[in-house]
Amino acid sequence: MASDRRGEVWLVDLGYAAKTRPALVISVPALDTERALVALVPHTTSQRQTRFEVVASVRFLKAGAFDAQNIVTVPESKLLRKLGQLSENDFDAVVAAVLNWLGFNKPA
Repeated sequence: MASDRRGEVWLVDLGYAAKTRPALVISVPALDTERALVALVPHTTSQRQTRFEVVASVRFLKAGAFDAQNIVTVPESKLLRKLGQLSENDFDAVVAAVLNWLGFNKPA
């Protein structure tokens, strides 16, 4: 991986069913000896108002939320275009929702 993309929002090719959509990079950079994969939390405009959806109001995204229950891993080549960077607070809120969903943190 060329650089640390953690916290960046990219337009990503998620395949036939999901098409392309914005997604937040949550994984650390891969080393040269590792698979060039990226873990993402997709952004959705079809909110369900769950405790695992995190709203981040930024100018480069439509109204919606990051869905921590929809973690995906894709090859780095599926990242099409950088859309922007989340603030540290917004990024931390998404990571906390992922950890809560996976049972690593107790909900606040």
